[in-house]
Amino acid sequence: MAKILCVLYPDPETGYPPKYSRDTIPVITHYANGQTAPTPKGSLGFKPGELLGSVSGALGLRNYAEGHGHELIVISDKDGPDSEFEKFLPEAEVVISQPFWPAYLTKERIAKATKLKIAITAGIGSDHVDLEAAARAGITVAEVTGSNSISVAEHVVMMVLSLARNYLPSHEIAIRGGWDIADCVSRSYDIEGMHFGAIAAGRIGLAVLRRLKPFDLNLHYTDVHRLNPEVEKELGLTYHPDAESLVRAVDIVNLQMPLYPSTEHFFNDEMFAKMKRGAYLINCARGKLVERDAVVRALESGQLAGYAGDVWFPQPAPSDHPWRTMPFNGMTPHMSGTSLSAQARYAAGTLEILESYFDGTSIREEYLIVKNGELAGTGAKSYKLT
Repeated sequence: MAKILCVLYPDPETGYPPKYSRDTIPVITHYANGQTAPTPKGSLGFKPGELLGSVSGALGLRNYAEGHGHELIVISDKDGPDSEFEKFLPEAEVVISQPFWPAYLTKERIAKATKLKIAITAGIGSDHVDLEAAARAGITVAEVTGSNSISVAEHVVMMVLSLARNYLPSHEIAIRGGWDIADCVSRSYDIEGMHFGAIAAGRIGLAVLRRLKPFDLNLHYTDVHRLNPEVEKELGLTYHPDAESLVRAVDIVNLQMPLYPSTEHFFNDEMFAKMKRGAYLINCARGKLVERDAVVRALESGQLAGYAGDVWFPQPAPSDHPWRTMPFNGMTPHMSGTSLSAQARYAAGTLEILESYFDGTSIREEYLIVKNGELAGTGAKSYKLT
């Protein structure tokens, strides 16, 4: 019997389960790159469209885990030395966490987790795990690659339009009973004809570019792996050799690069100074890619016209985090990749990974981040150990 420690965000304040607004969700069988959606062997322990990412949802894993003789421990208390996570971690063979409510597996925690064999991210992004420490400890790290890429891409497009069209302040005027059209439009612009730049054009970055093409934007990108010439021609993309070249040229920047030590605080005062005055920055990648207070300064000075994203550090962000109150922001809690649609896929993918692990069969290559003491699969393409 294995102990599976699953860390999920708390249930809705109004109680679980919520009253769902839709009865069904579309069935997605393949992703844009041809990869199949998760295909666990066993039956799902949930109905797609249910809230699975909170504690009571348990990612739909309870029937599988208990039916195979494992102990499933589901908690939300994850931070601090007296947390439930610290209490249960030393006995856990499997740890499951989500990027939206990450259980930070630091090197200190990994040192205490002497029975830990696999850390699974239910979703995309494993930077809450110290990958170097995991590799040294022989811990496999896996994530459900591709499961919520389009969910995040849609969120980015929503934020681009919300900032440029000044939607959020205008909505506030409406719900307050006002009709102050001049105030609504004083910061409202069409995005048609603007220049949009993606820093990193992987699954999410490329999906954003594809979705913005019909808006008649001029599309730019930079990436360590240049896209196929046919893709560049299809979307009319302008390639930049580095981020500095791109930010000087565009009106809207979408930050979609992975987080590792060399990209931490990639956007700081110096980088903001290179952007066009009045540009917008969208960050649905990782909060530590930007320097917290530099964002506030850029908005207050007018160098940035707006900043939107759903990623913070730490997560959850403290109530006094300055991004909650800085001007011209469109911040949300980390929710872009945990729509009910996405949850159906990453819960199924988590089950698929667990089945492979306990059956002793190979985990999909695209799901692997660390294996046998080194980066593997998607991890080898996306991360660095130092």
